[in-house]
Amino acid sequence: MSSKPQSAALAQTRQRNWAWIWLAYTGFLFIDPIFDPSRATWLGALAVFAVFLGIFTVYVRTTDSGSPLRHWMIAATFVLGLVTFPWNQGASCLFVYAAAFIPFAVERIRRVLALMLAECLVVLAEGWYCTVHVAHGSAFHVGWPNTLIAIFLMVVIGGGNIFFAEQKRADCRLRAAEEENVALAAVAERERIARDLHDVLGHTLSVIVLKAELAGRLVAADPARASAEIADVERTARTALAEVREAIGGYRARVLAAEIEAARRTLDTAGVTLVVDNEPADAALASGTGPGVTAGLNAQEETVLALALREAVTNIVRHARATRCTLRFVTEAGTRRLVVEDNGQHSAPREGNGLRGMRERVESIGGQLRLEHEQGTRLLITLPLSGQPLSAGTA
Repeated sequence: MSSKPQSAALAQTRQRNWAWIWLAYTGFLFIDPIFDPSRATWLGALAVFAVFLGIFTVYVRTTDSGSPLRHWMIAATFVLGLVTFPWNQGASCLFVYAAAFIPFAVERIRRVLALMLAECLVVLAEGWYCTVHVAHGSAFHVGWPNTLIAIFLMVVIGGGNIFFAEQKRADCRLRAAEEENVALAAVAERERIARDLHDVLGHTLSVIVLKAELAGRLVAADPARASAEIADVERTARTALAEVREAIGGYRARVLAAEIEAARRTLDTAGVTLVVDNEPADAALASGTGPGVTAGLNAQEETVLALALREAVTNIVRHARATRCTLRFVTEAGTRRLVVEDNGQHSAPREGNGLRGMRERVESIGGQLRLEHEQGTRLLITLPLSGQPLSAGTA
């Protein structure tokens, strides 16, 4: 994450360094001293150049395009041009600088055009006064060609910079949007990993705790059974490690039939009987194998139902104190419904991380989740069949 601010700062530094090349246009200030050399004109041109160099430095180092300081530097450049233009026509470059700066410092195009028009009118007024009211041959006489050329360059260069300024802002907005998308993707990935790790570790650690407690009770009474339970704990832990790696890697395809069998083993360990009921009866579903479990489901839907079943079983083992759990699949009215019921005694319903993650997964594929607490707990997950939209009233 730290490389992005560094790259942005490096790009900004390069942009500032390249900006100094535009000082080449200040060479126009020295055309009059070169063709009409005198000590006064040279000292005046050098003084104007030094002042503008300070203004330009402040402008370039002000990184915020909408900063009032930039506006003041543009105004100072334009005023410096007005002061210099009557006795050094090369100062028309200062008017061009001011016109070129405005599109990058002001975002609203109407305001940019209004400011450029005002600049042109002021330059035209000064040129008219110095042409009409100042004697020809005087040091402060300005000819019409110089005035019109200055206005022409202001319009062409300032107008062209409107396009470049808008393009630069569009690039900045695009870059900001891309950075925001990257940040949102990172947040979404962290949330996905958190949900998957919760499902994997929450369920598996519950199984390990149950089997470890059972093995502890059987050590003296049935050492062989205790040894088998400990071996099962080891296998479960290794499976959990592999699933954690898959979750972090982003690949979490779950087979629903296998998850039903895992749920049966987990519930048996906790002393809960699992009854798989289908309407109509389906032998393949009752055994937890075969197409009856996954018919009409794509891989994503099967994964969501498998993880939801895992979370439901984990909650039953941890909190329900149940003796019976019923799993039912129902297809009706263009929907596929998974119902998980138990006869336990849950505490007051509160949506924790596991249930919240389950709800987010179900809703991400257009489904709905509902939790009912009556005699035990009833979890209902409803998914649309074959891409059909699920109405808001379907439960």
